[in-house]
Amino acid sequence: MERTPLGALRRWVAWVGMSAIALLMSACAGPHAGSHSADLPSWNDGPSRQAIVAFVQAVTAPGSPDFVPAEQRVAVFDNDGTLWSEQPMYFQVLYALDRIKTMAPQHPEWARRQPFKAAIEGDQATLARSGQAGLMKIVAVTQTGMSVDDFTRDAAAWAATARHPRFNQRYIDMTYAPMRELLGYLRASGFQTYIVSGGEVEFMRAWAPAVYGIPPEQIIGTTFVTTFDNRPGAPVLWREGKLAFNDDGPGKPVAIQRHIGRRPIMAFGNSDGDLQMLQWTAAGEGRRFAGLVHHTDARREWAYDRTSQVGRLDQALDEARRQGWTVVDMQAEWSRVYSFEHTK
Repeated sequence: MERTPLGALRRWVAWVGMSAIALLMSACAGPHAGSHSADLPSWNDGPSRQAIVAFVQAVTAPGSPDFVPAEQRVAVFDNDGTLWSEQPMYFQVLYALDRIKTMAPQHPEWARRQPFKAAIEGDQATLARSGQAGLMKIVAVTQTGMSVDDFTRDAAAWAATARHPRFNQRYIDMTYAPMRELLGYLRASGFQTYIVSGGEVEFMRAWAPAVYGIPPEQIIGTTFVTTFDNRPGAPVLWREGKLAFNDDGPGKPVAIQRHIGRRPIMAFGNSDGDLQMLQWTAAGEGRRFAGLVHHTDARREWAYDRTSQVGRLDQALDEARRQGWTVVDMQAEWSRVYSFEHTK
């Protein structure tokens, strides 16, 4: 079986039959199997890239003492702040803020109630004071009370057309080129790649398969209660405004066991919300890889960690240094952050 990045690409294209995805993934994979610079062209030759390549070679080489059969090569990735940006706030929250302005004329009572009033007026200070509970109210009223199909269509259209406030790029273009390359490199090496994110699962499934090459059944996230409604004409799956499962922190290893049934051998995150997933992965037998994306590049992206209200990296950073996990210094180790970025 062909194990080059292009070989993996051909198998993927044959599976989905979408030339647009083929073009996107070919930009992430290199043309030569033996060249690590081709496999991971946006990674500088630093400690993180060396650790990734050494790990993959060790677990995929027949006869290696660390060899892992292909069916056990499971790699899990957080999404927000790990595969795409998460500033100035989580992108699903930005989607909710766009929707609440669109829906406001049908809900005049929102103009007198917080946090909806702040969302409509763009009052960031009041929104921040409302905390996670306030943001969840906004997400719930704007993204539930509809069928799964209707929500998927709307979320996909938003991600493909709405523009980020700083970079004026589509949100699907705010993904990290080095991490997309890593996903392709792992799949070419026989890994199964999963998203395990605090983001809501149907929101990610609306756009992530085409962007990352990860099928919807390998996307795990926070869920709202979903019910079956056998309506006249056609049954629908209905999104209720009640949280079913929070896939964050200690919820992540629980979700991994529930949906995958196998402990990963590789995990990547970027915040304290990923700590338990990394601990669970690293605690398994045999060779393991636990990695963090450390946001250190204020010019090309953002620089934040311990004091950030979004994607705080504090306890997980300390644990990574104690345990010797890989911490990717974005500024030093990525030659580019986004695909739209001009490089020398």
